[in-house]
Amino acid sequence: METTAGIRAEIAAERRELADVLDGLTDEQWDVPSLCGGWRVREVAGHMSMGFRYSLGRTALELARARGDLHRMTDRLARRDAAALSPRELAAALRDNARHPWKPPVGGLAAALGHDVIHGLDITVPLGLGRQVPEERLRILLGTVTPRTIHFFKADLEGVTLRATDLDWSYGTGTGTRVESRPAQELLLLAYGRTLDRPTEKEAS
Repeated sequence: METTAGIRAEIAAERRELADVLDGLTDEQWDVPSLCGGWRVREVAGHMSMGFRYSLGRTALELARARGDLHRMTDRLARRDAAALSPRELAAALRDNARHPWKPPVGGLAAALGHDVIHGLDITVPLGLGRQVPEERLRILLGTVTPRTIHFFKADLEGVTLRATDLDWSYGTGTGTRVESRPAQELLLLAYGRTLDRPTEKEAS
Protein backbone atom coordinates (compact mmCIF):
# COMPACT_ATOMS: atom_id res chain seq x y z
CA MET A 1 0.00 0.00 0.00
CA GLU A 2 1.22 3.48 -0.86
CA THR A 3 2.53 5.42 2.14
CA THR A 4 1.28 8.84 3.19
CA ALA A 5 4.66 10.33 2.32
CA GLY A 6 4.54 8.62 -1.06
CA ILE A 7 1.11 10.03 -1.93
CA ARG A 8 2.17 13.51 -0.80
CA ALA A 9 5.19 13.27 -3.10
CA GLU A 10 2.96 12.25 -6.02
CA ILE A 11 0.62 15.19 -5.32
CA ALA A 12 3.53 17.63 -5.29
CA ALA A 13 4.94 16.21 -8.52
CA GLU A 14 1.53 16.34 -10.23
CA ARG A 15 1.01 19.99 -9.30
CA ARG A 16 4.46 21.02 -10.49
CA GLU A 17 4.05 19.15 -13.77
CA LEU A 18 0.64 20.70 -14.39
CA ALA A 19 2.02 24.15 -13.60
CA ASP A 20 4.63 23.59 -16.30
CA VAL A 21 1.86 22.58 -18.72
CA LEU A 22 -0.13 25.73 -17.92
CA ASP A 23 2.92 27.93 -18.36
CA GLY A 24 3.31 26.59 -21.87
CA LEU A 25 -0.23 27.31 -23.09
CA THR A 26 -1.08 29.96 -25.65
CA ASP A 27 -3.77 32.57 -25.07
CA GLU A 28 -6.08 30.61 -27.37
CA GLN A 29 -5.55 27.36 -25.46
CA TRP A 30 -6.62 28.99 -22.19
CA ASP A 31 -10.06 29.50 -23.72
CA VAL A 32 -10.54 25.94 -25.04
CA PRO A 33 -13.55 24.11 -23.49
CA SER A 34 -12.43 21.55 -20.93
CA LEU A 35 -13.94 18.18 -20.04
CA CYS A 36 -15.75 19.97 -17.18
CA GLY A 37 -19.05 21.05 -18.72
CA GLY A 38 -19.27 24.83 -19.04
CA TRP A 39 -15.68 25.50 -18.01
CA ARG A 40 -12.79 26.51 -20.19
CA VAL A 41 -9.20 25.62 -19.36
CA ARG A 42 -8.87 28.82 -17.32
CA GLU A 43 -11.88 28.04 -15.10
CA VAL A 44 -10.53 24.57 -14.34
CA ALA A 45 -7.14 26.07 -13.47
CA GLY A 46 -8.82 28.61 -11.22
CA HIS A 47 -10.79 25.89 -9.46
CA MET A 48 -7.77 23.67 -8.89
CA SER A 49 -6.10 26.17 -6.56
CA MET A 50 -9.24 27.26 -4.71
CA GLY A 51 -8.39 25.08 -1.72
CA PHE A 52 -5.04 26.84 -1.34
CA ARG A 53 -6.32 30.38 -1.68
CA TYR A 54 -9.51 30.26 0.39
CA SER A 55 -9.47 29.78 4.15
CA LEU A 56 -12.03 27.52 5.80
CA GLY A 57 -13.85 30.60 7.07
CA ARG A 58 -14.02 32.22 3.66
CA THR A 59 -15.09 28.97 2.05
CA ALA A 60 -17.91 28.64 4.59
CA LEU A 61 -19.00 32.21 3.82
CA GLU A 62 -18.99 31.54 0.08
CA LEU A 63 -20.97 28.35 0.62
CA ALA A 64 -23.55 30.26 2.65
CA ARG A 65 -23.84 32.81 -0.16
CA ALA A 66 -24.54 29.89 -2.50
CA ARG A 67 -27.29 28.71 -0.11
CA GLY A 68 -25.36 25.56 0.68
CA ASP A 69 -25.05 24.49 -2.96
CA LEU A 70 -21.44 23.33 -3.32
CA HIS A 71 -21.59 23.09 -7.11
CA ARG A 72 -23.01 26.60 -7.42
CA MET A 73 -20.29 27.93 -5.15
CA THR A 74 -17.42 26.26 -6.98
CA ASP A 75 -18.77 27.36 -10.36
CA ARG A 76 -19.06 30.99 -9.28
CA LEU A 77 -15.61 31.06 -7.71
CA ALA A 78 -13.95 29.34 -10.66
CA ARG A 79 -15.39 31.90 -13.05
CA ARG A 80 -14.51 34.82 -10.80
CA ASP A 81 -10.96 33.65 -10.17
CA ALA A 82 -10.36 32.81 -13.82
CA ALA A 83 -11.28 36.39 -14.70
CA ALA A 84 -9.26 37.96 -11.88
CA LEU A 85 -6.01 35.97 -12.13
CA SER A 86 -3.62 35.95 -15.05
CA PRO A 87 -2.47 32.67 -16.64
CA ARG A 88 0.91 33.14 -14.98
CA GLU A 89 -0.76 33.56 -11.57
CA LEU A 90 -2.95 30.51 -12.09
CA ALA A 91 0.08 28.38 -12.92
CA ALA A 92 2.05 29.80 -9.99
CA ALA A 93 -0.80 28.98 -7.60
CA LEU A 94 -0.25 25.29 -8.35
CA ARG A 95 3.53 25.36 -8.35
CA ASP A 96 3.86 27.46 -5.18
CA ASN A 97 1.44 25.18 -3.34
CA ALA A 98 2.84 21.86 -4.52
CA ARG A 99 3.10 20.64 -0.93
CA HIS A 100 0.02 22.37 0.44
CA PRO A 101 -1.80 19.95 2.80
CA TRP A 102 -5.27 20.67 1.39
CA LYS A 103 -7.61 17.68 1.15
CA PRO A 104 -11.26 17.43 0.07
CA PRO A 105 -13.82 17.04 2.88
CA VAL A 106 -13.92 13.28 2.22
CA GLY A 107 -11.45 10.87 0.72
CA GLY A 108 -8.18 11.96 2.29
CA LEU A 109 -4.89 12.25 0.43
CA ALA A 110 -5.90 9.93 -2.40
CA ALA A 111 -8.86 12.22 -3.11
CA ALA A 112 -6.52 15.22 -3.16
CA LEU A 113 -4.37 13.43 -5.72
CA GLY A 114 -7.50 12.54 -7.68
CA HIS A 115 -8.59 16.18 -7.68
CA ASP A 116 -5.33 17.24 -9.29
CA VAL A 117 -5.02 14.34 -11.74
CA ILE A 118 -8.60 14.41 -13.01
CA HIS A 119 -8.72 18.18 -13.40
CA GLY A 120 -5.33 18.05 -15.09
CA LEU A 121 -6.79 15.61 -17.63
CA ASP A 122 -9.83 17.87 -17.96
CA ILE A 123 -7.34 20.37 -19.36
CA THR A 124 -4.82 18.29 -21.28
CA VAL A 125 -7.16 15.83 -23.04
CA PRO A 126 -9.24 18.40 -24.99
CA LEU A 127 -6.04 20.28 -25.82
CA GLY A 128 -4.67 17.10 -27.37
CA LEU A 129 -1.41 17.37 -25.44
CA GLY A 130 -1.05 13.61 -25.03
CA ARG A 131 0.01 13.85 -21.40
CA GLN A 132 0.23 10.47 -19.71
CA VAL A 133 -0.28 10.31 -15.96
CA PRO A 134 2.51 8.24 -14.38
CA GLU A 135 1.50 4.64 -13.65
CA GLU A 136 2.00 4.95 -9.89
CA ARG A 137 -0.56 7.76 -9.69
CA LEU A 138 -3.00 5.85 -11.86
CA ARG A 139 -2.73 2.79 -9.63
CA ILE A 140 -3.42 4.85 -6.51
CA LEU A 141 -6.51 6.39 -8.06
CA LEU A 142 -7.84 3.22 -9.65
CA GLY A 143 -7.79 1.79 -6.14
CA THR A 144 -10.28 4.48 -5.08
CA VAL A 145 -12.90 3.60 -7.73
CA THR A 146 -15.90 2.32 -5.80
CA PRO A 147 -19.68 2.46 -6.22
CA ARG A 148 -19.60 5.55 -4.01
CA THR A 149 -17.10 7.27 -6.34
CA ILE A 150 -19.18 6.42 -9.40
CA HIS A 151 -22.37 7.68 -7.73
CA PHE A 152 -20.80 10.92 -6.47
CA PHE A 153 -19.49 11.86 -9.92
CA LYS A 154 -22.70 10.73 -11.64
CA ALA A 155 -20.83 8.36 -13.95
CA ASP A 156 -23.22 6.51 -16.24
CA LEU A 157 -21.74 3.04 -15.83
CA GLU A 158 -24.73 0.88 -14.97
CA GLY A 159 -24.25 -2.54 -16.52
CA VAL A 160 -20.75 -1.62 -17.71
CA THR A 161 -17.52 -3.44 -16.93
CA LEU A 162 -14.32 -1.40 -17.09
CA ARG A 163 -11.26 -3.29 -18.30
CA ALA A 164 -7.84 -1.67 -18.65
CA THR A 165 -5.81 -2.55 -21.71
CA ASP A 166 -2.48 -1.40 -20.31
CA LEU A 167 -2.70 -2.39 -16.64
CA ASP A 168 -4.02 -5.42 -14.78
CA TRP A 169 -7.19 -3.71 -13.56
CA SER A 170 -10.91 -4.07 -14.04
CA TYR A 171 -14.06 -2.88 -12.32
CA GLY A 172 -17.57 -4.25 -12.50
CA THR A 173 -19.44 -7.48 -12.03
CA GLY A 174 -18.76 -8.79 -15.51
CA THR A 175 -22.47 -9.47 -16.00
CA GLY A 176 -23.28 -6.28 -17.91
CA THR A 177 -23.96 -6.04 -21.62
CA ARG A 178 -21.06 -3.72 -22.31
CA VAL A 179 -17.33 -3.79 -21.73
CA GLU A 180 -15.23 -0.64 -21.87
CA SER A 181 -11.75 -1.79 -22.84
CA ARG A 182 -9.48 1.24 -22.80
CA PRO A 183 -6.19 2.47 -21.35
CA ALA A 184 -6.44 2.91 -17.58
CA GLN A 185 -6.20 6.69 -17.86
CA GLU A 186 -9.36 6.82 -19.98
CA LEU A 187 -11.21 4.46 -17.65
CA LEU A 188 -10.33 6.70 -14.73
CA LEU A 189 -11.95 9.62 -16.50
CA LEU A 190 -15.09 7.56 -17.15
CA ALA A 191 -15.27 6.55 -13.48
CA TYR A 192 -15.09 10.23 -12.55
CA GLY A 193 -18.05 11.09 -14.74
CA ARG A 194 -16.27 12.35 -17.84
CA THR A 195 -17.41 11.29 -21.31
CA LEU A 196 -15.09 10.36 -24.14
CA ASP A 197 -15.99 10.17 -27.82
CA ARG A 198 -15.16 6.58 -28.50
CA PRO A 199 -17.68 3.75 -28.99
CA THR A 200 -17.88 1.11 -26.33
CA GLU A 201 -16.93 -2.50 -26.97
CA LYS A 202 -19.81 -4.97 -26.92
CA GLU A 203 -19.49 -7.90 -24.56
CA ALA A 204 -18.88 -11.08 -26.50
CA SER A 205 -21.77 -13.51 -26.24
